[in-house]
Amino acid sequence: MATNPNIAEYIGVNPKSGFDLARMIEDGLSSDSLPLLRKKGLTFTEVAELIISPRTLQHRQAKGVRHLTYDEADRVVRVARILLLADQTFGNPEKALGWLREPDDRLNNRTALSLLKTESGGRLVEEMLWQIREGMFS
Repeated sequence: MATNPNIAEYIGVNPKSGFDLARMIEDGLSSDSLPLLRKKGLTFTEVAELIISPRTLQHRQAKGVRHLTYDEADRVVRVARILLLADQTFGNPEKALGWLREPDDRLNNRTALSLLKTESGGRLVEEMLWQIREGMFS
């Protein structure tokens, strides 16, 4: 299974396969992936809520640790995949972020972005985006 080459714009590395990506996550992505997500439109607060607190990040960097844990790296990739899929679905990063940030009654008035804290939530959001792409929802 090849991974989408555009994911590199979101995480800073270009895995050659799904297995390669899994290995990169296990090894821990560089914390340099966090500013890339910010460049793609996530706010400082969103990165802190979804991936890692600023205090934890500062503490690690002060100790010279530049890699995220595999759980944090996994969250980076989850968020990046959803941002990429939303951008592709809506054809516009601003529309994509607008949809991700808008409370949705199908999600009990939660935002799609808030669900990305967990793998189950990420899968639900991904499924919704595919449904929108197929014309099932708006």
